[in-house]
Amino acid sequence: MAVVDIGSNSVRLVVYEALSRSPTPIFNEKVLCGLGRNVLTTGRLADEAVAKALAAMRRFRALCTQLRVGALHVLATAAVRDAQNGAWFTAECEQIFGVPMRVLTGREEAMFAALGVMSGIHNPSGIVGDLGGGSLELVDVQGQIISGGITLPLGGLALQDTSGHSVKKAERIAAKLIGKVDILKKGKGQTFYAVGGTWRSLAKLHMAQRGYPLNVMHGYALSGREVADFCYLVTRQPTDTISRIDVVAESRRPLLAYGALVLEAVVRASKVDKVVLSVTGVREGLLYSLLSDADKQSDPLIEAARELCLLRSRSPRHGDELVAWTDRFMEVAHLDETAEECRLRRAACLLADIGWRAHPDYRGEQSLNIIANANFLGVDHPGRAFLALAAFYRHEGLLDEFMSPRIRELVSVRLLDRARILGAVMRVAYLISAAMPGVLPNAPLSIEGRRLVLTLAGPLSGLAGDRLASRLRTLARVVGRDSELRVIP
Repeated sequence: MAVVDIGSNSVRLVVYEALSRSPTPIFNEKVLCGLGRNVLTTGRLADEAVAKALAAMRRFRALCTQLRVGALHVLATAAVRDAQNGAWFTAECEQIFGVPMRVLTGREEAMFAALGVMSGIHNPSGIVGDLGGGSLELVDVQGQIISGGITLPLGGLALQDTSGHSVKKAERIAAKLIGKVDILKKGKGQTFYAVGGTWRSLAKLHMAQRGYPLNVMHGYALSGREVADFCYLVTRQPTDTISRIDVVAESRRPLLAYGALVLEAVVRASKVDKVVLSVTGVREGLLYSLLSDADKQSDPLIEAARELCLLRSRSPRHGDELVAWTDRFMEVAHLDETAEECRLRRAACLLADIGWRAHPDYRGEQSLNIIANANFLGVDHPGRAFLALAAFYRHEGLLDEFMSPRIRELVSVRLLDRARILGAVMRVAYLISAAMPGVLPNAPLSIEGRRLVLTLAGPLSGLAGDRLASRLRTLARVVGRDSELRVIP
C-alpha cells in the first residue's frame, strides 16, 4: 500500500510492504515543491509550485503502478486547505491518481500526527508537535489517549512569509501565538515529541556536532534545556557558518532558523523535561488508524524483530524457544526485570541469529551494526544499544576489545550488565541447539543451592563437552554462581 503526503514544503510518496504494526517502507521519494510558499500573503498556491507538484504526482502514479500498489491514500495538509485554488489543485490530483484526496483539517492533522507517535514510540506520554511548511500542530498524548489538538500558522514557509523573511520578527510572531496555547502550560516535566522534516534536520545537525555514535533519528532524545540552548544558537548566526551544516541538505537550510525558533519557543513555554525525535507522523498515523484493535495493541519492536528473525535466522521457531528458555532462566536465577527490560530481552532473542550468514570473524560486528541501525519502531536509543550489544556478546564472547566503546556509552551500567548476561546465556543456548528447534525445551537450566545446573539427558547427553562446560562456567560466573553440567545417559 502507498501514501502520498502533499505537504506545504514537500510532497512525498511512501510505499509500504503491507499494512502491519511495524510497516516496512519499500520505496520512499520526496520532492521539495514549496506549495505553501506565500499562501498566507497571496492566498494562492503559486503556479510554479503547482506545476512542480503535479509533475511529481504523475511520477508517483506511475511508480505506484510499477510497484503494484493495491491501496493508495492521498493526503494534503495546510497549504492546500488554506489556498483559494486548493479545491482546483485537489481535483487535478484526484484525476491523476484516480482516488479521492483527503484534505486534512488542522485538528485531523494533529490527530494523525499523534497516532503516528503512538505507532512509533512505546507508551508515549507528553505533547506531540508536528512542524510542517505551513503549520504547527500540537496535541496531548497519554498512552492511547489523545486530547486537545490545535493548529497554528507557524510552519517554516508560513513564518518566512508573514515575517517578510525576518527571523527576529518571526520570533515575535511565534512567541505571541505559542504563549497562548493551553496544552503547553501543562508541559512541565513532560516529554515533547518532535515531528517534521525541519526538526529532523536540526537533530541531524546536533548529532553531527556532538559526534553521536548512533546514526538513527527516531528516538533521539535531548533535555529540554539542551534543545532550547541549541536552537537559540542556530537562530543567531548565519546558517552557512554553523558547524557541520554540511550534514543538512541545502534545500532544508533556508527554513532551519524558523524551525529552530519555533522549537525553542515551544520548549521554553512548556518547560518540558525532554525532547524526543519521532520519524513517524501523519503518514504512519493514517496506517495505524487502519489497523484492527488487536493489531494496535501488539508491540512494534517485537513484531519487527520477529519479521527479521523470519527473514534472516536459521530457524524462526528456535527464536521463540530461546525467548521461552531465557524467560525460565531469569526466573530460576532470580534476576529482577522491569517490563521494558523483559521486552528488550525477548526482542534480542529473536534477533540473536540474524548474522549467521556473515563470515565467522565478523558476525558480532555485523549483527551489532544491523541491529543498531535497523528500521525499528517502539525502542529508544539505549534499547537499541542493548539489542546490538547482546547480539555482539552472543557471537564474540564477553570481550569488548573489538567493539567501539561509543556504543556502550548509550546504555546504563545495569543495561550493559544485562546485555552481557543475555549474551552469555545465548552462547550456551546455541552451543546446545546449533540454532535448531526442539532442543532447548529439553535442556533445562536450574539453580541448586549456589550452582547453576544445565541438564542434558537421553539423546542430548552426547552434546556435553569441554567447550559447553566452559561457556556454562562463564554464564554462572556473571550471575554469581558455580556451575554444573549434568549428563544423564
